[in-house]
Amino acid sequence: MTDIITLLGVKGGPAIRPGSNMPTATLVEMGGQRILVDAGLGVSRSLCAQGVALTALDAIIITHLHSDHYLELGPLLHTAWTAGLNRPVPVYGPPRLSQYWRAFLTSMEDDIQLRIEDEGRPDLAGLVDLHPLASDDVITLGDVRMDVLENHHPPVVPSFALRFDDGAKRVVLSGDTAPIPAMVDFARGADLLVHEAMLVEGVDALLAKTPNGDDRLKTHILRSHTPADQAGRIAAEAGVGMLVLNHFVPDGLPGFPAVAWEAAVRRTWQGMLIVGEDGMQIVL
Repeated sequence: MTDIITLLGVKGGPAIRPGSNMPTATLVEMGGQRILVDAGLGVSRSLCAQGVALTALDAIIITHLHSDHYLELGPLLHTAWTAGLNRPVPVYGPPRLSQYWRAFLTSMEDDIQLRIEDEGRPDLAGLVDLHPLASDDVITLGDVRMDVLENHHPPVVPSFALRFDDGAKRVVLSGDTAPIPAMVDFARGADLLVHEAMLVEGVDALLAKTPNGDDRLKTHILRSHTPADQAGRIAAEAGVGMLVLNHFVPDGLPGFPAVAWEAAVRRTWQGMLIVGEDGMQIVL
């Protein structure tokens, strides 16, 4: 199987509006594994649009407990179950992800029990194998090694960056994070770095579209995300083969086209660059 990274959703934040991308999700196809990283709103439809059956996922990783990264995890798993899932799927994420999963099962218990009794389905609870993630974990997924780094996305703790290596290619996903020195070593020599990006000059425009937040929202955005030029600096210092931008803050607002992101990154990074879009495939 050719190694392919698919950007299922590239928007930063949970809100969607006309013209915006969809929240964050990435499909990693490496070493014969199909690994879904994050499950923001719309992820099930996005997978199907790529021709990937929901029952074909080999593992799911949730990087942190912000809704744009796990809102659709329960519906995705439930829909895979109704589509024929009959084997356990390993799901990795922050320790409190187990609370979300228990609550989702409770919220759907009438439907789940009915389908078990009326349709002969296996128990959905038994088809999800939850594993808590911690920094410096090394996890084997088939022929893929996944390394875990705790990044810096205050006030959310923990929040993780991930590195995938199948012996032929190495891919790093920054997750949601402010710029951190540790990301340089974590991504060093990677074939591909997918890094979140923010245009600081676009934050006020985003806040103007979010009238039910106050100054605390601006403080959160500025302290917990990476300016685009800093993503470029990290890529340059790490010596990666290609930089892909995702998790755009802002996203879908007038005045911030792809060329604005490229101009910001080119102040610090002269290598191969992709400004991500929903549904984009990167073949390694």
